[in-house]
Formats: sequence, C-alpha cells, structure tokens
Amino acid sequence: MECTANEVAEWMYNEVKAAGILHQSHAVDYIVKNFGAAFIYVNENGNKSIGKEVKKVFKKLHGGRAAWERDGFFWGWH
Repeated sequence: MECTANEVAEWMYNEVKAAGILHQSHAVDYIVKNFGAAFIYVNENGNKSIGKEVKKVFKKLHGGRAAWERDGFFWGWH
C-alpha cells in the first residue's frame, strides 16, 4: 500500500506531541524505513530533509504548537 504525505505528517505530529521533541535525524530515518524515501530529499546543504508536502501538512496539523529549532535541528512542542 502506498503511503501519503498526510500519513507521514500525522506520524510526525503524534511523535512531537507525545515526546515534546522530534529530531530531524530521527524523523528522516524513521520516514525512510517506514514510509519510503519518496518523502525525503537532499537540501542545498547536502543534508537529508523531509519533503515540502509533508512539512506543509505537518504545519496544518500542529497549528503553531510545534516550533522548529534551527540550531538543534528539531521540532519542539509548546
């Protein structure tokens, strides 16, 4: 069965809500293993990143309750 960006974003939302934090490296590894590499891309800095469609849905789901910590490469719940 093919996964969707919504399913990936829902996983991210549930993770950050439950744990209070979601590190990008953990999210990327989990997404590749459980949803597929199609949801990951290599950004301009050469780092693996979560696809824009997934992040767009994730942003709608958390509605501002999760914040990206640029220096630590994680989302934190607040």
